[in-house]
Amino acid sequence: MQFLKVFSRTLPQCRFRVLLTENVKIHHRFLSCQSTGRFQCMKEVEPDQKEKQNQEDNQTKFYDIVIAGGGMVGTAMACALGHNLMFEHQKMLLLESGSKPSFCNEPPGAYSNRVSALNPQTVELMKKLDVWNRIEDTRTKSVCRMQVWDACSDALITFDQGDLTISVAHIVENDITLGALTNRLDESNVEVQYSSRTKHIEFPTQEDASQLVKIQLDNGKFIETRLLIGADGNRSKNRESAGIKNVGWDYDQSGIVATLMLSEPVENTVAWQRFLPSGPIAMLPLTDTLSSLVWSIDHDKAKALVSMPEEEFVDAVNTAFWKDYESHDVVHTASNMVDNLLRLVNPDGSDFRQLPPSIIGVTEGSRARFPLGLGHASYYVKPRLALIGDAAHRIHPLAGQGVNLGFGDVISLTSKLAEALSVGGDIGSLLHLCKYETERQRHIVPIMATIDALKRLYSTDRPEIVLLRTVGLKLTNALQPLKNQFMIGASS
Repeated sequence: MQFLKVFSRTLPQCRFRVLLTENVKIHHRFLSCQSTGRFQCMKEVEPDQKEKQNQEDNQTKFYDIVIAGGGMVGTAMACALGHNLMFEHQKMLLLESGSKPSFCNEPPGAYSNRVSALNPQTVELMKKLDVWNRIEDTRTKSVCRMQVWDACSDALITFDQGDLTISVAHIVENDITLGALTNRLDESNVEVQYSSRTKHIEFPTQEDASQLVKIQLDNGKFIETRLLIGADGNRSKNRESAGIKNVGWDYDQSGIVATLMLSEPVENTVAWQRFLPSGPIAMLPLTDTLSSLVWSIDHDKAKALVSMPEEEFVDAVNTAFWKDYESHDVVHTASNMVDNLLRLVNPDGSDFRQLPPSIIGVTEGSRARFPLGLGHASYYVKPRLALIGDAAHRIHPLAGQGVNLGFGDVISLTSKLAEALSVGGDIGSLLHLCKYETERQRHIVPIMATIDALKRLYSTDRPEIVLLRTVGLKLTNALQPLKNQFMIGASS
């Protein structure tokens, strides 16, 4: 009961009653168990009986776990389950509406314009799944330092490990990550159905949460499962079918992506981000001569930037990184006072500022734009449903945390489901799924709030706001323990 009391503080009362009811049911099931060496209850064999019946009528197939959505996060979830010995006797299915991604051991000629900065926790997950060596054998780029600075003042902050040979992140094309995960998934016991879309989903009611999830596919086939994992993106049909509200808003901005050509070869190991009044612009290293652009800007300006001639676009990018914005006298004076104070406190401290590389061109066909927004599901779980990735949370790309949070979901949910199986529990029960929801929301909600606040804080050139963020950024950069906390949060 102490376990339930803890959750009752963070869950609505209706969810608490469901947990209490399921807890009582589980105790009754175990009292009726036969001592067979494996604690398998009469209630637990019903899915197997149902599966035999379904195979006989050849209309409905049963799976213990169905993952809906075969993007990077969904495929990683399937890999994590398929290569975990706790799930070797579970029947699992991955549904993907698209075709199987093409992948070969040799990297494609042109770099993709969609890349991700994979943090240390994600890299460890890839290593555990035996995927990281495949990614490295294809192509990846280490980031040894990150420099973030304000266009409206001289404030900046840098992140590194103290040794510029140690990576703080790795830049990997999304197609390469997905391809490596797909190849690894082919070696697992997870069945995959491509070009498969869900037409209708029926979830059990809270009054009878022991029922299965019923799924109808657009090809007319029917599926039943003990647990549906929704990994189908920020417009999740699984979330909508479950009646879970999504709280969020659009930023009235687009994200521009492109592959940039540097003016000269450099030791390209620094990730650059500058906060402009119109939105942040970032440049991520790909090779010694190429970088990837992510630029947040108003829709109309983004549309113009994507369609303008290459020479004008290159000039716009260079201007965004190099233009000197006029600083208000009050901001300039206060900034100098902070610098003098920091020199008194730490005479050996130095403001190690680097200059970003210049751009001379953009890879043909690499310019694209996409809408930006924030979204958060009111619940990550319901009876026999768990949401992961963008289906549960969507954030602004300024911190590069979106896909890393999704991979964190994979780590957490895999752990909680394995724990449920180890005690003979029902993997679709809220008793176990709520542990995942609580763990992830406690980590994700503060990150989402921080990123949204930063986006708004740096989207203005009002002197009083510029003064506030200038002092804050300089103090944070000077206080190494505080800066380390930011790095720890971004790495997990």
